[in-house]
Amino acid sequence: MARRIWIAAAALGLAAGSAQAQGPAAGVAVTGLGGQKLELSAADIAALPHQPVTLQLEGGKSEACEGVALSVVLAKVGAPQGKALRGPEMADVVEVAAADGYHVALALAETDPLMRGDKVFLADRCNGAPMAAPEGPFRLIVLGDGRPARSARQVMSISVLRLPGG
Repeated sequence: MARRIWIAAAALGLAAGSAQAQGPAAGVAVTGLGGQKLELSAADIAALPHQPVTLQLEGGKSEACEGVALSVVLAKVGAPQGKALRGPEMADVVEVAAADGYHVALALAETDPLMRGDKVFLADRCNGAPMAAPEGPFRLIVLGDGRPARSARQVMSISVLRLPGG
């Protein structure tokens, strides 16, 4: 029994090691409420309208970054925005998954420019250059948070989900 557990653990370690060797994905998978799926490459994201944004780091440090408003990314999979964001859509959430297993959840309304202005970004450049490992190639930046816990690095996927009962 112990041998089987060790073999399974070793196999999982090899699988995890190969995933880490490949590094983060070169694109971001985006899924909408109706199951619409879209893979945005680094070039696709670079072609979207960017805004300067300051990433606040722990210890009072900051970085000058550039990113795309998350609402622009979510619009590509038909996420409700503006006046269409009401009623049951107010319970929708956005889940962001990172290569290291980190997950962040935001209310869809937090990403809407009419509700909060552009306060959530998908950054692909910091300090004048494309983001490299271990931060990039993409990082979620949530402005206004007291600490950067929701500013997930190595973003791989973004999904819009409906909460039960919504």
